[in-house]
Amino acid sequence: MLRKKTVLFLLITVLVAGIFTSKTEALEVSAASAVVFVADSGEILYEKDAYKRRSMASTTKIMTAVIALESGRLDDVVTVNDGMIRVEGTSMGLQKGNRLTLRNLVSGMMLLSGNDAANAVAVFLGGSEEGFADMMNSKAISLGMRDTNFVTASGLDDDEHYTSAYDMALLTSYAMRNPDFRRLVSSKKGEVDYISPAVTHTYYNHNRFLSMYEGACGVKTGFTKKSGRCLVTAVEKNGNLVIAVTLNAADDWNDHKKLYDYCFSKGKFSRITDTFDTLIRVTGSDKGSIIASAQYIPEIFTSEHIGVQTKIYTDKFLYAPVKKGEQVGFVRFYVDGVCVRETALIANEDAYLRDGNGKEKNGVKKFFYEIYKKLSGE
Repeated sequence: MLRKKTVLFLLITVLVAGIFTSKTEALEVSAASAVVFVADSGEILYEKDAYKRRSMASTTKIMTAVIALESGRLDDVVTVNDGMIRVEGTSMGLQKGNRLTLRNLVSGMMLLSGNDAANAVAVFLGGSEEGFADMMNSKAISLGMRDTNFVTASGLDDDEHYTSAYDMALLTSYAMRNPDFRRLVSSKKGEVDYISPAVTHTYYNHNRFLSMYEGACGVKTGFTKKSGRCLVTAVEKNGNLVIAVTLNAADDWNDHKKLYDYCFSKGKFSRITDTFDTLIRVTGSDKGSIIASAQYIPEIFTSEHIGVQTKIYTDKFLYAPVKKGEQVGFVRFYVDGVCVRETALIANEDAYLRDGNGKEKNGVKKFFYEIYKKLSGE
């Protein structure tokens, strides 16, 4: 484990050429509200009334899934009762007496947008819809969602049930860090296993955008008469996750295609350098310092004049011996002060111990020196 991490130096600042003179220039979309958001850095690439409070229909289920996936109860068995399925709208076909794990319930909810499944999750985890709404709102506050209030787990309309395009992008960027969530919303179909009756159903994802745009990897559709068509999508390109949200859009599929095309054409993927080598001092070594390299060099998507800063972290004192291929620190990449990537810093060469005469220590001395280091906590 690396200890006493300190910043050695600021290595590189990459200035990105002028792009996006206006986040709303020359692009018309049908959505009443829209935003395009870089998940890692939080940078907004496009916005249209992004902070306006609007109803969001079944995109609500993104938060419902987050609460369920983080509950620690995914393998608990849910027994469906009348109160859980007494809900209108889209359904995964749950019936009283069905038994299935919470994990499978969440799968059916997200693939089929089942309101019955969302309601069952709410009652099972929150004790009631109201209790679960409290859990959702508490999570929203912790994520910095300032224009959001949840009333239903399914997204059915209520005057006090609303969000903003920006808040929904913020939530989605958080949700996509969860491997279970990401795997679920990126799947075009999935199998849901019931315990009682013992049957497996194959369900197909309602999100057509997964097949419409290269790199699409999520996330959720929604519609009610009040909210109109709502859509949250995510696209991964060169390791960068970009999220688009539209609320009340007459032509949401094409809106999202236009938004991604526009933002990717205006933005820039900045590769820091083809190689990333630096000298690291090694105390007590035969060389004094060694060359170390970043494990990988990311391509970071940015816009406007935002710089990419690179900082190297290593032990305050790195002691010999060091073996080639050993991790000797790490590199972090920052966009506008936000860390967006991290990679290991790997030794490119050996650094042996030296004795009092400047010669390499023999094997016996090296063995006892290693024991000394462990006992002394170095």
